[in-house]
Parts: sequence; C-alpha cells; structure tokens
Amino acid sequence: MTASLPKQVFITGATGFIGSHIARRYLDAGYLVSTLKRPDASYGMLTDVASRLTWYEGDVLDIPSLETAIQPNSDVIHAAAVVSFVPKDRLLMENVNVEGTANVVNVCLNRGVRKLGYVSSVASLGRSAAKGAKPGGPIVITETQKWEDSPNNSAYAKTKYRAELEVWRGVAEGLNAIMVCPSIVLGAGDWSRSSLQLIKYVHDEKPFYPAGLVNYVDVLDVADALYQLMQSEVTAERFIVNGGTIPYRSLLEQIAAALGKRPPTRRVSPTLTRLLWPLEAARAWLTGKAPLITRETARSASSSYQYDGRRIEQVLGFQYRPLNETLRRVADAFRTSSNGP
Repeated sequence: MTASLPKQVFITGATGFIGSHIARRYLDAGYLVSTLKRPDASYGMLTDVASRLTWYEGDVLDIPSLETAIQPNSDVIHAAAVVSFVPKDRLLMENVNVEGTANVVNVCLNRGVRKLGYVSSVASLGRSAAKGAKPGGPIVITETQKWEDSPNNSAYAKTKYRAELEVWRGVAEGLNAIMVCPSIVLGAGDWSRSSLQLIKYVHDEKPFYPAGLVNYVDVLDVADALYQLMQSEVTAERFIVNGGTIPYRSLLEQIAAALGKRPPTRRVSPTLTRLLWPLEAARAWLTGKAPLITRETARSASSSYQYDGRRIEQVLGFQYRPLNETLRRVADAFRTSSNGP
C-alpha cells in the first residue's frame, strides 16, 4: 500500500460483535471500509454508521462476491464465523468456518492483497492434558501449543483449528497474514448471544456459578491488537489475545457490582454440571429452544485452562484495558440498551 493510494480494508463478519468493533476501529483511523451483507440481512451492530461503509451482497461461501469485494493491495480482515456448541450446527460451522476461510484465503492470494488478518480463537489451540501443570494449578497454554485430538476439544474448536490451517496454507503460498486468538470477549452487543449472555445472566440475579476459570478480553482490545498487528511488519504469526484469567465466581461478582445486582452465591461442581447438561439437552429437544448448557460448555465452565496473552505485549508494547474499566463500560451500555432494564 503506497501513500498515494487510499487506505482500504475489506472486513468479513463486520455486522457481528467482534467484526463491528474492528470496522469502527478502521473507520476511526480514516480507512475506506467495505464488507459483505446477505440481501436479507440487517446492518447489525453497524446501523448507525452504515452509510460510511461500502456494502457488497454475498457471504464467504459465495466466491464471486468475494472476488468483487476484495481489491488488490488492500487489507483484508476475516472475522466471519459461526460460534456454536449445539450439535445441530456442526455442519454449518464446517461450511462457514473452514470452507469460508479457504475461500477468503484463495481470493486474497489471487487478488494480491497487502495483508490478511484472521480472527481465530483460543479454542483453535486445543485443550490438551495437563502436561507439566502443577498439581491443583491451571494448565497454561501459549501460542506454541500443538493441537492434539482430545475429548476436551469442541466441534467449534476443531473448525477453528482447521480454518487456521487454511491460513497457514495461504502463508506457505506467499500470503502476508497474521492471526489473533481471543479468549472470552467482553463488550457491548447482543446480550442474548455468546459471551454477552453472562451480563444478562448476572443482571437477572441467577444464583449459580461454575467452578472453573475464565479467560477474558475486552472487544476493544481485540480490535486494537488486530489493527496494530496489521500496521506492523509482523507476519506469519498468531497471537493469543487474553487480558486475564480469574475464577468464574470473581468475574460474575465484578459484573454484579458494576450492574448493582446480587452476585451468584451457589457453586455448581463439575460433577453436577456433567449431570445437568443431558437434562438441558432433553428440555431443548422438547421445546425446540437452544440449550442453555451443552456437554461442551459444561466442560469449558469447569476447566482450569489459562491462556497466556503476554506475547503481544512483548512484541508490540500492547496494553490491555483493566477489567474494571471494561465492566463499567459494558454495564453502562447494558443499562441504556433496549434489552436492558
């Protein structure tokens, strides 16, 4: 990209939670931002700035739409993905997360883009056995973690791992690319989806909390980290983006304090959690509603994995936002949203 050309970025998944914050980060930096949208879809979390973006009809499974939208010498951010722990969504995740990433990589190679930034997940690192972990201590995972087949790996994790392989394949074929692997992402968005359900859960003063550890990061930090990596000379690397690791109880108590609500006080043991998910699966089957707990989320909530997000600090001098600052902002957004109180 030369100084005489306008700064351009194409973003997949821009109407979603993480993608929308990335789009806003690039708009704030003066970029021309373009993205895809299915004909029947809304502008999602970009409604207020929709007129500032260039919109193309299509999705990551529609190769011609990618070929139209992705311009030579531009930057590309691939944030589109399906996140689900419900068995019926496995094929959809295979298609969007794996095949969709392969499509983006191939078009980037053919169009000669400047750099690709891929939004992966700490799930792609896998959840191995406790090799080298201190008795009773957390299992620490870094970027050097090698994927191992394990019952602890969710179907979602497997698709993100295979999606990363597509990016590495692109790198081997000459693509300039970097990846970020966020942990549980906190921010303002759709309170009924993904990690943001934690905010609604605490607001409703539910009594239970899981026994495990939670790894968290501010969505603004995810957007900033990716933006800074795209501006840097760093290439062919992936970075864990994780602001901290604390017990679930501590996180839920801090969310409750920010919302002015009573925190959960009843600990759910791993054994009880394992007993609950089959009952929840049966309820979901009978009612046609998505289960609140699945086998995979039950395993995750009871785990003791710690993702080390310090390397990006060392490489870029990056600084994570304090958790209390994040939770104050999220609580304010929840209170003023249409889904809030």
